Amino acid sequence: MTQPSPCSGDYDSKNLCTWCDGCGDYGVLGATKRALVELGLEPHQVLLCFDVGCHGNMSDKLLGYRFHGLHGRVISLASGAALANPDVPILAFGGDGACFSEGVGHLVHAIRSNYNMTFVLHNNANYGLTTGQASSLTPKGEKMNTAPQGSVEDTLNSMDFVFSLKPTFVARTFSGDIRQMTDVFKAAVNHRGFSYVDVLQACPTYNKFASHEYLLERVYDVQKEEHDISNFEKARALAVDTSERIATGVLYKNNESVPYIDRVEARKGVKTRLVDEVASVDITPLLKNFK
Repeated sequence: MTQPSPCSGDYDSKNLCTWCDGCGDYGVLGATKRALVELGLEPHQVLLCFDVGCHGNMSDKLLGYRFHGLHGRVISLASGAALANPDVPILAFGGDGACFSEGVGHLVHAIRSNYNMTFVLHNNANYGLTTGQASSLTPKGEKMNTAPQGSVEDTLNSMDFVFSLKPTFVARTFSGDIRQMTDVFKAAVNHRGFSYVDVLQACPTYNKFASHEYLLERVYDVQKEEHDISNFEKARALAVDTSERIATGVLYKNNESVPYIDRVEARKGVKTRLVDEVASVDITPLLKNFK
């Protein structure tokens, strides 16, 4: 008997969304479900990992295997899952606060190691869940709840930082463009290696400097301008320069990317997955050494 193809309803949850009106998380949720369905993935065939933050509330707004982790630690969690079972697509979601502060070390080594997973950055340039504190991606001088006279710290150029680590897949998209987000997510999941996806999104409650309208006026799709996604230096230049327009779409993709697990000498020729090699071990003899 032929199994029916997955549909968006397969991922629907009865839990009500509680994000603020106009939050970009609604768009990311819709695009995520559409991407998974268009990839032919059923809820039991994918693992979705969430950090702490407004976006993390998505973990109970859709069905499937989901893990809601600790603040700033979602990439390390997802990396472990990707290493254990490379047959399961892994998507991890995190905010700019967690990712580029306490979690930045995990981002560095996930890109460096090229773990086979997709990371989606909810980039609203503030800590939204804890009422609008400045993050490392908040523009210098912006008045935030923890900086009522304006943030005095230099803004981290996240895209330049990511490209400095020699990634194998980098994309940027906009939460107001569901179709583009869907296509970008699909391309990221299909990439062999670490896929970094920066989602520019509005935070209507606390981000007054990059509204939905502000972003809508500035974003453009590089695919419509015949951008060569294999050109690393051109992609980096497009990603970093946001002075007048903001490039979106798949910016860079290395078609010869080899994920970490496939480069480990000890794993070459091994047909089993790490998850298959887990077994119960009697440690009674070991414990006797400590009596």
